[in-house]
Amino acid sequence: MFAIRHTVLGLSFIAAVLTLAGVAAWDWHWGFAVVPVLLVALGVHDLLQRRHAVLRNYPIIGHFRYLIETVRPEIQQYLIDSDTDEVPFARLQRAVVYQRAKGEPDGRSFGSKLELGQMGYEWVNHSMVPSKLDSHEFRITVGQGRKKPYAMSVFNISGMSFGALSANAIIALNKGAQLGGFAHDTGEGSVSPYHRQGGDLIWQLGSGYFGCRNESGDFDPERFAAVAASDQIKMISIKLSQGAKPGHGGILPAPKVTREIAETRGISMGFDCVSPSSHSSFSTPLEMLAFIERLRELSGDKPVGFKLCVGHPWEFMSIAKAMHETGILPDFIVVDGAEGGTGAAPVEFTDHVGAPLQEGLLLVHNTLVGVGLRDQIRVGASGKIITAFDIAKTIAMGADYCNSARGFMFAVGCIQAGICGTGRCPTGVATQDAARQRAIDVPDKSQRVANFHRNTLHALKELVQATGLLHPSEFKPDHILRRVSRDEARPLSHILTYLEPGDLLEGRLWHPVYEKYWNRVSSASFGLPA
Repeated sequence: MFAIRHTVLGLSFIAAVLTLAGVAAWDWHWGFAVVPVLLVALGVHDLLQRRHAVLRNYPIIGHFRYLIETVRPEIQQYLIDSDTDEVPFARLQRAVVYQRAKGEPDGRSFGSKLELGQMGYEWVNHSMVPSKLDSHEFRITVGQGRKKPYAMSVFNISGMSFGALSANAIIALNKGAQLGGFAHDTGEGSVSPYHRQGGDLIWQLGSGYFGCRNESGDFDPERFAAVAASDQIKMISIKLSQGAKPGHGGILPAPKVTREIAETRGISMGFDCVSPSSHSSFSTPLEMLAFIERLRELSGDKPVGFKLCVGHPWEFMSIAKAMHETGILPDFIVVDGAEGGTGAAPVEFTDHVGAPLQEGLLLVHNTLVGVGLRDQIRVGASGKIITAFDIAKTIAMGADYCNSARGFMFAVGCIQAGICGTGRCPTGVATQDAARQRAIDVPDKSQRVANFHRNTLHALKELVQATGLLHPSEFKPDHILRRVSRDEARPLSHILTYLEPGDLLEGRLWHPVYEKYWNRVSSASFGLPA
């Protein structure tokens, strides 16, 4: 039955009949009939197809719904969202990265656009006697006592693999790290030729052992030693889990496994590239620490640590108990917040799995303090960290240094299109499409990466000075305030719980989480006895 919703199809049919008649009777040019005939064909197809109910009910005009849907994120991002709406990064947050990456002034006029009276608003208290620093080159030493310790920046590039990011993006990031003198985490996709631009590398080993695996996918010590011998590789990080999809593992489908990716990861073409959800080299805390010690020996005594998104609290407690019993310590631990990352993940994992950075960092920091090991292990943190205040707050909560993935993606040119997993990245950052990634001008983008790092640390220096301190490591929970109601704000030291050195060893289990689990965990298992 003809309805109003079929009007466009009806008009197209009439136009097609008239133009075809004109072509036949009056020798009109056939081009006049092309558009109406194609519209009629499209409308008939819409009526007959069974996949889309909207198109069956609204032939031709129904396509506008899908067209608008495809550009909805861009319309919302540029025309609808306010400067402070986080999706997941607000326009103000992205703007400061772009400005610092380009070397443009990042000052803001006419007052803050944030709602200072809103619950959750945070700030750092300043001092009446500011300090004066000569440099913003803030560094900490990781692997003190090792043959090859590493003096790393307090702000570095978090793990992003070649395969997830394009070759040009990886080159720009590593060249930027070289220019700025900071570290670049390889991600679990191994060390590709594009990582070897001279910038310091942290080699991340995931459960797939890419770059150091045998034919069955297990760890190959000889291949590991050969790669780890490179002077460019400063530290080795075992990835237990990541914020985007903790406990999930991952698959790079066979069609996306290019020859370059296969050679870099040490896998075969024509097959899915699988990252298992757990490691095959260890299954207990004691075995994990033994694996860390083995990697140190194979790498020539370089710093070795691990990265995780915190899940069951007793699992990390069991690792800490194994550290205390064996004396084998990781040189560093990176806490990845469940705020997500650059990797595509099921929505349930993105939104509802894993501890956010604050809770994960506190558990790791407090557990190490409670067993008296915090001063012997460096703690890194990653999770929506892009500004100097983000760094200051995270260090105040318990970290020694910070990593950022998406912040440096913005510096390379990412516009937060949110289609990283499709291969259609509009800026060429998260794609293997050779034509798309040519949009990245490597010399320009590498300089922007270095600029973003330098200008962010310069801003951090100004925060340190304003607070009257001499180094970011002096930020403590007392320095950061958070509004808890319209009329009250408290320092983090009064909101968050902090253990004292030795609390766990001496039985001061006043915190409910430690009281419930600490005496039940075992260094021989990640599980919790019934």
